[in-house]
Amino acid sequence: MTRDARVPSPSHVPRLPDSVRVAVVVSQYHQELCEAMAYSAWRTLLAAGLGEDADEDEPAFVAVPAPGAFELPILAERLLQLGEFDAVLCFGVLLKGETTHDFHIASAVSHALQHIAQECGCPVLFGLLTCDTLEQARARALPGGHDKGREVALAAIETLRAIAQISDEEYGDYWSAAVQREELRRRS
Repeated sequence: MTRDARVPSPSHVPRLPDSVRVAVVVSQYHQELCEAMAYSAWRTLLAAGLGEDADEDEPAFVAVPAPGAFELPILAERLLQLGEFDAVLCFGVLLKGETTHDFHIASAVSHALQHIAQECGCPVLFGLLTCDTLEQARARALPGGHDKGREVALAAIETLRAIAQISDEEYGDYWSAAVQREELRRRS
């Protein structure tokens, strides 16, 4: 399997802004795969500096179990309503069945998570695998494969960095950043 050029090499993970707190919501259906994605996301966030400046009373990373994928949005929204988290990453696995049930659940969850992100003004990331087979889900969830947990964590990091730049009115030059990303790709 070839490595996706958009994903930084393991040796390069962008730094998170200071004092970031992240929550994950993890579906209990296909628990092994969902927990593997959450664990990979946690390791990626740690590599980006998560928790380096954390207060002992307020952990930088919190994980909350969800009964299934359909419950991811309500738990993500409740976590953001607490006002204690800068981003919420949601992980689940939906497998195609004999009906269109998976399509309806995936659509409802993706729309709800996007709505919550827009309403709260915080990143709510979609780590819901929608696969035809369990083998496809394993290939996307587990380390050594596509590693959806790492991909979602990297998207959270980049989004949080962009929000911090906008908040600090330090927009930077997009094109020079694009050149830097291209240079990183060449070195990987």
